[in-house]
Amino acid sequence: MIRGVLLCGGAATRFGSDKLLAIPGGQGGGGESIVVMAARNLIAGAGNALAVVRPGAAALRAALEGAGCEVVESERCVNGIGESLAAGVAASRDAAGWIVALGDMPFVHPDSVRAVRAQLEIGASIAAPLNAVSGERGHPVGFASTLREELLALKGDQGARSVIARHHDELVPVPVDDPGIAIDIDRPEELQRVTTWPVRGST
Repeated sequence: MIRGVLLCGGAATRFGSDKLLAIPGGQGGGGESIVVMAARNLIAGAGNALAVVRPGAAALRAALEGAGCEVVESERCVNGIGESLAAGVAASRDAAGWIVALGDMPFVHPDSVRAVRAQLEIGASIAAPLNAVSGERGHPVGFASTLREELLALKGDQGARSVIARHHDELVPVPVDDPGIAIDIDRPEELQRVTTWPVRGST
């Protein structure tokens, strides 16, 4: 089985609070939190999601489990996104591959996740969505099980960039009509500005 891995272990230093539990458009908007949106989209596209969080993140864990995720807590999250990813792979090492998504990217359309999964299923080593209009590469990124040991060895805060760089010639770009593949939420003003799902086909 190809596993969806949702990375939720960041410190959110630029946001100033637990941004993953914030709601686009404000608390009065009645919508779902950033992380629940990201989780539901990953599950819809990948068929499952394993979320990686810091130990003791009780509210975050509850939100993720409520959205349908399995959750693994790892001390490695404090060392950066690379080690969060390694922890997720370690907790699902028998997977046929991984689709790695970020908890602060709530607008990735499930169709984009499905498109990445499809490329892994037909033999891609790495697959990543590409905005068909702008040409910008985004998330989530898919990795085949042949890259397991390299993913397990990740350190620090550079994510899987080193793995992608080493295998750049093997990366399969997946054109999608989805601006959400490049929209993350880092600051409160971004959260307030993005109140609805971005229009597909826009930039």
